[in-house]
Amino acid sequence: MTLYPQLIIDALATVTYAGTKKNLVESGMLADTPVVVPINPPEEGKTWSVKVVLLFPRDTDPFLKSTVKAAEAAIRYHVGNEVEVEIATEFKSKPRPKDEDLLPGVKHIVAVSSGKGGVGKSTVAVNLAISLARLGYSVGLLDTDIFGPSIPKMLGVEQEKVYAVNKDGRDLIVPVEKYGIKFLSIGFFVSPTTATLWRGGMACNALKQLIADADWGELDYMILDTPPGTSDIHLTLLQTLKLTGAVIVSTPQQVALADARKGIDMYQNEKVQVPILGLVENMAWFTPAELPENRYYIFGREGCKQLAKEMGVPLLAQLPLVQSICDNGDAGTPVAAHAESMSGQAFLSLAQAVATVVNRRGKAK
Repeated sequence: MTLYPQLIIDALATVTYAGTKKNLVESGMLADTPVVVPINPPEEGKTWSVKVVLLFPRDTDPFLKSTVKAAEAAIRYHVGNEVEVEIATEFKSKPRPKDEDLLPGVKHIVAVSSGKGGVGKSTVAVNLAISLARLGYSVGLLDTDIFGPSIPKMLGVEQEKVYAVNKDGRDLIVPVEKYGIKFLSIGFFVSPTTATLWRGGMACNALKQLIADADWGELDYMILDTPPGTSDIHLTLLQTLKLTGAVIVSTPQQVALADARKGIDMYQNEKVQVPILGLVENMAWFTPAELPENRYYIFGREGCKQLAKEMGVPLLAQLPLVQSICDNGDAGTPVAAHAESMSGQAFLSLAQAVATVVNRRGKAK
């Protein structure tokens, strides 16, 4: 049998690339005409050598491995097992920097974390970022909760269309800007009404793209809104970025505090050693709008204050449970954008406390 490059191209036209929902040929992924060379004399039953170069958008493409395997299988199926197949990969954009070179323009990276969901971690992350910006810092906010992104909703930009620009030979995502901060979320790239059914590896690759393949520029602070608990996402962040420290959010409730201890332990693990900048006690008390001087301790009293003392870390803030915080978050107008309000002042004080702790740690080094 005589083998021609067109036979290889026809075989590759049967393989669909998940990134475009088109076949490899229609997607323009053949970097060049396949090279077909006879093996003379044949080796181990192989009579032809086939080399194909596939062109992917970037080196972090989550469909790269599966596409390469499918291409190799298609060639063998349509041509026969007597071919020796080699598939190389090239990338339209330059490879992203190595992990240790990521975010070189960011001075401080702060993870806002919680041991469990429902304690208001994302609310604290969003309002902390905006408050730091109001203090004059340049701030970025990254929603690292791949499976439950909430930042687009809380910032009122769910319909925002994110685009990329070519910079120094690399295609970089341009973060959205509002309330004086830059931010990105996987929520901009997936349906808000459909569950994201990804395995851990795909989720981690997507997160790395939001970090490495975005034009963050020069920032004083990068705030990471992390998923609740401990997961692959946390490990990816710890392995990918050099964190300045973590802010742990909890309610005063004992169940929440038990999980907060686990979160603290994760960051203080001897293999991790990320400093705990402090604790934030959210929903510390309930204050009705019509009775602004009254406090009702619905979830217990000063649980985080006691935990902070026990763990030897600062208590950065005690934030009240106020209806306006919830209402503004749902409306996409965070209370921190209204610094004149009582809640806005509370988050401004939190931002000042975080900045103070970070500056002190910097001077102590």
